Amino acid sequence: MLLLSFAAVLLAAVLVSALAHRTILSTAALFLLAGFVLGEDTTGVLHLRADSPIVAQLAELALFAVLFTDGMRVGWADLRAAWRLPGRALGWGLPLTLLVTAVLAHFVAGLDWPEALLVGAILAPTDPVFAAALVGNDKVPARLRHLLNVESGVNDGLALPFVVVLLAVAAGSDDLHLADLGTELAIGLLIGVLVPLVAIALERTRWFAASTAYAPLNGVAIGLLVLALGKATHGNLFLAAFAAGITVATFGPRERAAFEHFGENVAELLKLAALLVFGALISVEFLGEISWTGWVFAVLAIVVARPIALWISFLRSGLSLREQAAAMWFGPKGFASVVYGLLVLESGIAAGDEVFHLVALTIVISILAHSSTDVVIARAFDEAREVPAWHGTLRRVRRSVTAFGRRDDSAAAVPHRGPVAGDGPAADRPADPTGDQANAK
Repeated sequence: MLLLSFAAVLLAAVLVSALAHRTILSTAALFLLAGFVLGEDTTGVLHLRADSPIVAQLAELALFAVLFTDGMRVGWADLRAAWRLPGRALGWGLPLTLLVTAVLAHFVAGLDWPEALLVGAILAPTDPVFAAALVGNDKVPARLRHLLNVESGVNDGLALPFVVVLLAVAAGSDDLHLADLGTELAIGLLIGVLVPLVAIALERTRWFAASTAYAPLNGVAIGLLVLALGKATHGNLFLAAFAAGITVATFGPRERAAFEHFGENVAELLKLAALLVFGALISVEFLGEISWTGWVFAVLAIVVARPIALWISFLRSGLSLREQAAAMWFGPKGFASVVYGLLVLESGIAAGDEVFHLVALTIVISILAHSSTDVVIARAFDEAREVPAWHGTLRRVRRSVTAFGRRDDSAAAVPHRGPVAGDGPAADRPADPTGDQANAK
C-alpha cells in the first residue's frame, strides 16, 4: 500500500508540477498532506507509526541523498572564496537560533531546560529543499543562494553533536561521550573525502574508464559506498555526505556534470517518499494532543527564532535588506529535524513524546509556510518585477498633474497686456527653463 500510495501521489505531483513551479502550490506540501490523509489515524490506508523501522531509515536515506547532491553544487574553491556569509550564519546564526528556540520552548511550551535546549538543537538546522525556487533561481543573487545552500548543508552535521549531548543530558547520563562524538565526526569527514578521491583517481588511470551510459552511476556508486562505510564505521553520515559531494565537485567536474541531473532526481524521489511517510505520522488526533502553548511555540520558532539570530549575525555584513529578509525567513525545517526528532522518540526519555510532538508540529508548519512562499520571494528578485507596471503609469500621471498646476500658476502671475506680435500658444508659455519643457523632459 505504501508503494501504491507513493506511485499515485507521484503521478499527481508530476501532472501539477508545471503549475506548482509558477504558483504557491508546492509538491512537497502535496506529499505531506497526502500522507496526512492516508495515515493510520485518518483513513487507515497506510499503517505506519513513529517506531516503524522504515520511517527512520527512509528519512535518514533521504537526508543523506539531499546533502550529497547539495555538496556537489559547490567546490572547495567556491566554498573557501565565499565562506564569509555562510560562516556568519553557522558561527553565529546556528547557536543563536538554538538558544532563542530553547528560550521559547522553556518559557512558552513549558519544557525543562535540558529538553528545551534539545528542541532548540533539533530545530536549528535548515533545509533548502523546501525553498527550491529561491536557491535554484538565477535571478536571486548568487551570494544569497550560496549562503543558504552551504549553511543548510553544513548545519545538519554540526547540529548532531549538540543533539546527542543534550539527549544524554535529558536522559540523566553522566557520560556525554564527547570523545566518541569527535571520533564520529572525524570518521565521517575522512570517509567523505577519501572515497571520492580514490574513485576519481581510478577513473583517471588508463586501465579504467566509464562509458557514457554508466557515467551517471559513478556518483551513485560513490554515494552508496560512503553511506555503507559510514554505517559500518559509525561515522557521521550527514557530514560524510556533504563532504563527499564537495570532493566530487572539486576534483571531478566531469563526474559531477554526469551525475548532477540524475542525482537530483534520485534525491527528489527519496525526499518525496520521506515526506509521505512523515505525513502519515500526523493526524487530527496527533495535533489535538498538542496544547495551545505548543502551537504558539511552533509559530514563534519559525517567525522569531531564526530572524532574530540572523539579524544579529548579519550586522554590517554588506547584505542588502531584501537579501537579509529572505535569508531570515527561509530557515525551513526538514529531514535533519525529522531524523533527530525520531532519535529522541526512540531514546525513551521521559519527555520524548512531548518533544517529538513539538518538533513534528513545527516541521509541518514550516513545510507548508516555506514551500508555499519560495516562488513569491524569488520573484521579488526578478529585475523585471522590481518596479511594477503601475508604478511607471502613476509616476507619469503625477508629473502631468504637477506640470499642469505650474502652467496655471505661471499664467496667473503674468499681467495681461493685450495682443502683441507673436501672440499664440507659444507666446503664452513662460520662459522659465524649469517650466513645461523641463517637466516634459
